[in-house]
This record gives sequence, structure tokens and C-alpha cells, in this order.
Amino acid sequence: MRKYVIMGVQGSGKGTQAQLLAKDLDLVHIGVGDIFRWNVRNHTKMGAQVKRTMATGELVSDELVESVVQDRLRQHDWNYGFVIDGFPRNGRQAEFFMESFDLDAVIHLELPDDEVRRRVLSRRVCPNCGMDYNLIGDRPEQEGRCDICGHELTTRSDDTPEALEARLRDYHEKTRPVLELFQRKEVVHDVDGRPPVDEVQNAIRKTLGLPAYVPADDR
Repeated sequence: MRKYVIMGVQGSGKGTQAQLLAKDLDLVHIGVGDIFRWNVRNHTKMGAQVKRTMATGELVSDELVESVVQDRLRQHDWNYGFVIDGFPRNGRQAEFFMESFDLDAVIHLELPDDEVRRRVLSRRVCPNCGMDYNLIGDRPEQEGRCDICGHELTTRSDDTPEALEARLRDYHEKTRPVLELFQRKEVVHDVDGRPPVDEVQNAIRKTLGLPAYVPADDR
């Protein structure tokens, strides 16, 4: 059973890398941001709370994040293990994680703040089907329209310059110290998050001693 955590600042690609790793290794991917976005799209009580928080430019509370992750892990559907991104966000959560689970590795995707700003402020999303786009390297075929359903694309409500600066501050002040706690267990692996997706995935697998990643088109 494998248990991995992928950490990185907003826009570092941790969700994408977690999905690729989980799919090939038959692991359960637990993406905190994905869970919140699903609740917002489906108009749940939690979704309304998250939407109100994002509308003010604030960050979702650590308590809510912790509650969501604990509830998800209690489902115990991760027979072969899990890969989680977006958690832990502070020292207390990291301590809980180390006490509750014997982690195999923590992957830290390194990305300079300037590149974070460039990536995040270029993101677009389809509010109808949830398809994600990025105007840097994954543009829709028709400008401003979803390739899947044709709906007009929008910017995520939390992808504003103000909200991004708040997330960067939060990451550097609270999340970076989490890495220091994990480093005591010698499970942290730093990986450059700037190269293309496939290269980053292979760098992750190399540092974990796993077989190389082969894109679906090349199989």
C-alpha cells in the first residue's frame, strides 16, 4: 500500500500530477480543491459556505479542510493506497497526518511566485461541465468557449490577483513550515514544477523509484 502527499503552491500542478500518479498505480486521488469545487457546482450546504468565503477573497478555513479530509479518509476505499493534494496546510494537520498514517513520501513541487502568478491568472473553467483550460498551453479551440459543451468560459472566483496574493502569503507563512516537519521523517522529495507535465511526472517517479510514465498516446 502506497501513501503519498503532493504539496506545492497554487498553480504548481499538484492536482494534475496527483491524478497521473493515482491512475497508473491504482491509488485513490484525494484532491481537497476538487472536493470543494464539486460542492460549489452541486449547490450543497458546504458549497454555499465555500462560495461565500471565496467571494470575499478569503481562504477556506483550516478546520473545514481538515474535516473534509478526515471524512474522506474514513471511507477506506483506498485498498492500494492514496495520493492526496491540498493537505496538510499547517503544522497541526501535519502532526495529525504523521501520527495517523505511515507516509511513503511527500512530493514538494517547487515553483517561483512569478510563475505561479502567470499560470493561475491564465486559468479558465467551464461553469457548465467543469472542464479546465489554461490560456498558456491548453487553450480552447474557439476563443472563450468550452470545447466539450460550448458554454462560455469564466475565471474561477478565487483566481483574482487579490485572492492569489492571499494564497501565496498563506502558503509561505503556514504551509512551507509543514515541509520542515515532514523533513524530520526524511520523506520529502523536492521536484521542479516548471517543466512540462510529462517531465514533472517522470521526475516524481524517478525520485520515488517507480517505472517511468508513458503518456496514453504513446502506449
